[in-house]
Amino acid sequence: MKGLTMRTLAEACGGILFTGENPAEADREIESITTDSRRAEPGCVFAAIPGERTDGHLYIPQVCEKGAAGVIAEREVPGVRGCWIRVNNTIRALGDIAQFYRQNLGIPAVGVTGSVGKTSTKETLAAVLNQKYRTLKTAGNFNNDLGLPLTIFRLQPEDEMAVLEMGINHFGEMHRLAQIARPDICVITNIGECHLEYLGNRDGVLAAKSEIFDYLNGKGHIVLNGCDDKLVQIREANGVKPVFFGIAGEEAPGCPGLDVWADQLQPLGLKGIACRIHAKSGSFEVTVPIPGKHMVMNALAAAAVGVICGLSSDQIKAGIESLQSVGGRFNLIEANGLTIVDDCYNANPMSMTASLGIMKDADGVKRKVAILGDMGELGSDEIAMHEKVGAVAAGSGLDLLITVGRLSTHLAAACRDKAPEVANLHFDTLEELFEQIDQLIVPGDAVLVKASHSMQFDRIVNRLKE
Repeated sequence: MKGLTMRTLAEACGGILFTGENPAEADREIESITTDSRRAEPGCVFAAIPGERTDGHLYIPQVCEKGAAGVIAEREVPGVRGCWIRVNNTIRALGDIAQFYRQNLGIPAVGVTGSVGKTSTKETLAAVLNQKYRTLKTAGNFNNDLGLPLTIFRLQPEDEMAVLEMGINHFGEMHRLAQIARPDICVITNIGECHLEYLGNRDGVLAAKSEIFDYLNGKGHIVLNGCDDKLVQIREANGVKPVFFGIAGEEAPGCPGLDVWADQLQPLGLKGIACRIHAKSGSFEVTVPIPGKHMVMNALAAAAVGVICGLSSDQIKAGIESLQSVGGRFNLIEANGLTIVDDCYNANPMSMTASLGIMKDADGVKRKVAILGDMGELGSDEIAMHEKVGAVAAGSGLDLLITVGRLSTHLAAACRDKAPEVANLHFDTLEELFEQIDQLIVPGDAVLVKASHSMQFDRIVNRLKE
């Protein structure tokens, strides 16, 4: 890792450096930083984090046995050999080090946040930028105060761009992430009804997400969804005026105008959606290979960033059309005669509505089935929000709705009230569902599986695949 030694790590995070018997080791460049003792190897630095399930400090002796170059820890542990750095808080220290490393490399970074679609937008951005630049992107959902530094530590001098996903659920968290990432381009996908237990309402969500601008420099760029009624209220941040993207005719009231927009949308069922995109670099027809109007919005965000970064229309088109879905996020799986729509990584009312809308356009299938579960962190209005999704489900052309969980009883009831013709089954637990699932789901079905991550709906996907 260019420019990082145990001495510079200590200086970056304000820790106390202990050099042991060989002080020269403190000035040797390290190879990597890890929080997983299983991945420790010669030349790496192991950061010990005390957690709910286990304490990383317990693994320091065996990490040293593997030849680690050093350790970052909150307390001294018998068995430490060589250099180590004492800090008050390991996660905080990793953030400080990541901030130093990010600025030291000077690689341009795109920060992506929003209530829904952060990961799919991140994937689309990376697919587009990769057409011109060597681009590092956040792996999986490493988007919090620990995941973001670990992503930045993967940067190499050869990289030319970074796409960093940034997720929060409390006030102040985005400020810290922005301090670490120092984004040159800030992208906000939308402001929805999620994490309301902590953020109160959509205005609170807007305020929390807008903290991403706290460390945007005056020469940076802001890319916002012009179809979102909250985001169009942002006319300037740190002296930077936003670039707005959206679908023509669907601009939110007060939007000053779309800089990048799409029209001529043509759903292709579960195979994707075609459209025409217009930008300063030109207009072009493109097929987004993942279905849903929200994927057009993701493509528009990527197109806007592509224009800012000097990509041609052909490069932007090629990047969009190269996009592939990722596990847990509208990932299509063909197995056992089923079309399984694995969208179970997480859920809130906005993403549930979007996924049900895609199922409505699905064709060439025997039956349309949705297996939906509870949505978490919705605060005092959680019942009403589940009922709202149930009303959407009623109009989604489903043949069978299966719900699981305490809150989902309200979703099921709302669907039943509005569409009594839709077969409607509820189970309190996954175990109860698994007792009957083999009889309920038959070859030829398209099955949407979606719930908040805590519901463990990946177990349903694995069961259907088996």
